[in-house]
Amino acid sequence: MHFWKLALNIFFREIRLRGAFNIPSEGPVIFVGAPHANQMLDPLLLSIHVHKETGRHVQFLAAAKSLQRTFVGAFSRLMESIPVVRAFDNAKPGTGTVYLSETDPCLVLGHDTRFTQEFTPRMQIQLGKVVQYAAAEVVEVISDTQLRIKQEFKTANDGSHASTEVLRGKESEFRSTGGVGGLEFKTIPYINQQEMYRYVYDRLKHGGSIGIFPEGGSHDRTDLLPLKAGVSLMALGTIAHDPTCQVKIVPVGLSYFHPHKFRSRAVVEFGSAMDVPPELVEMFKQGGSQKREAVSKFLELVYDALKTVTVRAPDYDTLMLVQAVRRLYKTPAQHLTLGQVVELNRRLLSGYTHFKDDPRVKKLRTDVLKYNRSLRDLGIRDHQVPRVQKSSWKILGLFLYRINLLIVWTLFALPATILNGPIFILASIISKRKAKADLAASTVKLTGRDVLATWKGLIALGVAPLLYLFYAFLVTLLAIRVDASLPWRISAPLSVFVVLPFMSFAALKFGEAGMDVLKSLGPLITTLIPGQQRSLEKLRATRELLSNEVMEVIQELAPRLNNKFNPVSMHLMPSASTPPSTGAPSLWRRRTNVGAVDAQGFGIVHPMTWVDERLFGWSETVGGSGIGDICVDVDEDESGDYDNVVSSRNRLANKGSDSWNSE
Repeated sequence: MHFWKLALNIFFREIRLRGAFNIPSEGPVIFVGAPHANQMLDPLLLSIHVHKETGRHVQFLAAAKSLQRTFVGAFSRLMESIPVVRAFDNAKPGTGTVYLSETDPCLVLGHDTRFTQEFTPRMQIQLGKVVQYAAAEVVEVISDTQLRIKQEFKTANDGSHASTEVLRGKESEFRSTGGVGGLEFKTIPYINQQEMYRYVYDRLKHGGSIGIFPEGGSHDRTDLLPLKAGVSLMALGTIAHDPTCQVKIVPVGLSYFHPHKFRSRAVVEFGSAMDVPPELVEMFKQGGSQKREAVSKFLELVYDALKTVTVRAPDYDTLMLVQAVRRLYKTPAQHLTLGQVVELNRRLLSGYTHFKDDPRVKKLRTDVLKYNRSLRDLGIRDHQVPRVQKSSWKILGLFLYRINLLIVWTLFALPATILNGPIFILASIISKRKAKADLAASTVKLTGRDVLATWKGLIALGVAPLLYLFYAFLVTLLAIRVDASLPWRISAPLSVFVVLPFMSFAALKFGEAGMDVLKSLGPLITTLIPGQQRSLEKLRATRELLSNEVMEVIQELAPRLNNKFNPVSMHLMPSASTPPSTGAPSLWRRRTNVGAVDAQGFGIVHPMTWVDERLFGWSETVGGSGIGDICVDVDEDESGDYDNVVSSRNRLANKGSDSWNSE
């Protein structure tokens, strides 16, 4: 467990935990995670934090197909994963083409098909991309060219009914072309999962912990996939077999900031533990339609619980819009931690979904998107706009100072970066190939980014020791060549093998500091370019107007969603993150605008920040005065999918227990 914790701390720049008090310390628990955006890192993140807080070991359900792979399978076996044979992993192309009857939506007709040989009841038939890989269960095989399905085809992406117009149109196409046309299809076998369920029941009866991602597989979409019934069958089935086994369901939300990138950030949020309703257990025991209804109703309860800990957007554009509005939203006297960023995104998304047809919201959307385009055109970021002012000798001095600072960090990071270059190159090449292969085999992935982080981590863990052994071998050859003494021939390669990991980690930190400096140069360059000042002033004025408009719209519409909303005091709830330190500032600790000190140490803040703030006074935090208002923090960072995250490494929330009154 310590090894995996170390691996996570190396891969992620920051991990924040929320709601840890919701984790039951004893008794049977099913942890339900979503969205499943990182193939192998999701279970690792969840299990390590559960073990850290309660000492419990979580066994996750994993696709049997994944366990057959060399590296992923080894990882899954180390995690003691429970193999699950997925029917879709065993799909085979069917013979001929199919189309839907014009008079019966559950009657499938075929041309040159062999239904009696390829299908039996309880199997599934899956269609192609034109109808979003819609599938349905077969209940009766009538002939080689006719079969009946249980209900209308549902798409794999969102579980909605497939377009019957498209399916029925294939019949007209078939007739008009004299027997040519229709849709290709696949046969999906029925898999008996009783053995797997019996194992899960036994683990839960003995007070164990089971982890499951009910979407059925990893993906890179902005919304949740339709949930599979497995979690319902486990919870209801366990209590049906043993009424004394009181299973708890804990929803877990995983929010990533650039999930596919090395040194990204993550927030793990545990929701309130949920009991299994006794009435649903009784319905489950009845079997038949009552059992199916109980499974469906409990799945809805699980879905509602997941909505409280996840950020779900219908599409990428909506997610980008919500993040832009969140940046414009004024949080009074408070800087947001990662957890609070996720919570605010969730609330804004909920409000936008409810009021998206309101004329003011439509106008605000248009204005915000136009503002974002202006940011891209000028090459700066939103958090840098308020502090970019008129060009002066101080701006020029700051620019030259940070250029020198960038050179320093580059020189510190360069040696280890070169030595570890083969790891970076191999990880990038192999992870992209794996993502491409998984994308081709998937019906729900958009770009295959959900497997990139997994393969980068696996390749790095496997190649790094071999590379360091190779360098130790080269040092040994060098020692022999120069005729070094025996102690040197032994100690030199050992020292190289031991020192290189620490050297690489130090270079990682130096490189991060350099990237922070590099990101701060954009607005300084823009400010120094003649003729750009008017554009910057206009952009700053636009931002102020948009920010005020966002506040007005929220204050007017939010009370309609929650009558407890107070437009005067809108403070976010404190994040369950590292509390501010009360220690004194030092060379390695950075003073914040609220007088607290970042306790993260050198792992987060570099020593030159001390020079930047105390000698030059050029990196005052937000809310400062003087020159601090015109420059951009070295530490200010934008992070991927949740753009422009003001992380807790340099932004500490106010003390106290103020909460946003919309709760």
